[in-house]
Amino acid sequence: MCVPWQSERLYPMTEQLPQRPRRTLRSRLLSVTGAAVLVTVVGSVLIWHTQLGEFLSPEADKEPVVSGLNAPGVGAPPPPTKLATGSPANQPTRGPSSAPTKPGSTKPTTPAPTKPAPTKSPKSTPTAEFGEQNINALSPKLRARLKKAIVAARADGVRIQINSGRRSTAKQQRLFDDAVKKYGSAKAASRWVLPPKYSAHVQGKAVDIKPAAAMQWLDKNGWRFGVCRRYDNEPWHFEALTAPGTKCPPREPHSVAKK
Repeated sequence: MCVPWQSERLYPMTEQLPQRPRRTLRSRLLSVTGAAVLVTVVGSVLIWHTQLGEFLSPEADKEPVVSGLNAPGVGAPPPPTKLATGSPANQPTRGPSSAPTKPGSTKPTTPAPTKPAPTKSPKSTPTAEFGEQNINALSPKLRARLKKAIVAARADGVRIQINSGRRSTAKQQRLFDDAVKKYGSAKAASRWVLPPKYSAHVQGKAVDIKPAAAMQWLDKNGWRFGVCRRYDNEPWHFEALTAPGTKCPPREPHSVAKK
C-alpha cells in the first residue's frame, strides 16, 4: 500500500535536480585539433625565427659550407704534395754508384807472365800437322804435280798411295842408324838411306808410293806431270825433277851422300 503524500513528495524533488552539461565527441575532437594546430604554428614560428637569425648573422658569409664527404678526420695529417716531374725520357739516368774503397784495401793485380809461343821447326812442322802419309805435308810443287797424277791414274784404274812422304829429322836419323847397322857402314847405308841433312824426304821433296802397280804406272806416265823416278834400286822413290811434259832425266843407280 502506497502512501500518497510520500510519492508526491518524492517525484517533484527528482525533477528539480540540476542536470550536468554533457560534452559531445565532436567538441572533444575540435579541442584536440586546435591544440595540435597551435603547437605546429608555434614550432614553425620558432624555426623560422632561428633560420632568419642565422641568415642575417654576419659570420654566415665568412665560413663556407663544405661537404663532409671524403674529408679527412680530425687530427689527420695533410695530404702529401707531389712535385712536378718531367717525363722519364728527359730525366738524366745515373749508373749504379760503387761503394768507396778504403785506401790500402785493394791489392794490386799483377798481370800473369805470358809465355812466348813455341816456334816450330819448318822441317818438322808438316810432319806433326799432316803426318808422313799425308800429301799436304809435301812441298807445294811436288804436291800439286802428284795430285794431278793421282787423278789420271785413277781414271786408268790405278790407285796411287803414299807410303812415306815428308819425314822429321829424328825419323830420318833413326832410319839411317838402322841402315848403318844393317849394311855395316855409313857409305853402304847411304845407298838406301841418306843422313837427314842430305835427304829429300826431310825437305818434303821426295815421296815413296805403293803398291807395285802404282809404281809402274807413275814410272811410265810421271813425266807428263813432271814427277820422275830417281834411283834404279828404289822403284818406289819419286821426285819433281823436270817440267811437266818434259822427258825425265836418266836414273841414278842409287843415292849418294854428297858433300
